[in-house]
Amino acid sequence: MESDCRIPVVCCRPRVLVLHALFWGLVSLRVFGAALLSEERTAVKQLIAPCWLLEDFVVTTECSQCNAFQSRSWSSCELTGYVERVNCTRSNRDEHKSCRSAVMEDHLFWKFEAAMLALMAVFAVLVVVRQRWLDRLASEKVRRQIESI
Repeated sequence: MESDCRIPVVCCRPRVLVLHALFWGLVSLRVFGAALLSEERTAVKQLIAPCWLLEDFVVTTECSQCNAFQSRSWSSCELTGYVERVNCTRSNRDEHKSCRSAVMEDHLFWKFEAAMLALMAVFAVLVVVRQRWLDRLASEKVRRQIESI
């Protein structure tokens, strides 16, 4: 007589349950932690909005990487590590604006591609290992059935 339970017995072992709880706990902590950090960053923002948010602007210096001094002293360098100088047309003020560099975007893209390739390889190996394990179980079951005849 077979059980109507659809959850495999392997998934109910304490070690597996603890590992699942630990994994999903870390994932949740990472997601909620990132959400809390972004809320803190928006709360700490300057009280006065920069002119490039309120009016039209012209880029006077193209996007370039911040040096060590700029990273420590300019708040616009903190977000991406790249900054461009803009001139607001109405108020005629020069300000620094955070920007995304094409080189940085290219680097992040290839980093993402490498991570996805690594994950694909890991899961492909897991599929092969699991299939072999299931094939072995099936052959043992058939062997036991033949022996019982």
